[in-house]
Amino acid sequence: MFEDWIKAAKDKASEASNALKTEIGKFKNREFMEATVAGCALVAAADGTISSDEKKKMVGFIQTSDELKVFKLEDVIGFFNQVTSKFDFDADIGKVEAMKIVGRLRNNPAAARTMVRVCCIIGASDGNFDEGEKAVVRAICGELGLTASEFGL
Repeated sequence: MFEDWIKAAKDKASEASNALKTEIGKFKNREFMEATVAGCALVAAADGTISSDEKKKMVGFIQTSDELKVFKLEDVIGFFNQVTSKFDFDADIGKVEAMKIVGRLRNNPAAARTMVRVCCIIGASDGNFDEGEKAVVRAICGELGLTASEFGL
């Protein structure tokens, strides 16, 4: 009986610890998630339309990324819709706002490089990484202080 109580207490402590780690992970990686989503929105909107293939690739990355899978998919999609709604209102305002979010990774080169790679994958997701999409990724690189040629641009 006492052993059952000890086991139950340990299980509760382990659950609480895991919940705390998840919450800390969300806090720590929210900036990366938002910048990645904003970068994907910029690339997806480069040709004037956001294709379902581009959305699926972004969602797939979020679901498989150790850093980002702590987020609920509906939160990611909600943030994506928030960013893209600004494009719908005014394309130039949408670009400026999304680029500000992307710029938050400027002081984290490893995260910035990962985000740029994801943007390249999103651009190529429809089978055609066109010049307009590449130009957006080059602008993202400029915003982050990265060299576009590092990504084959």
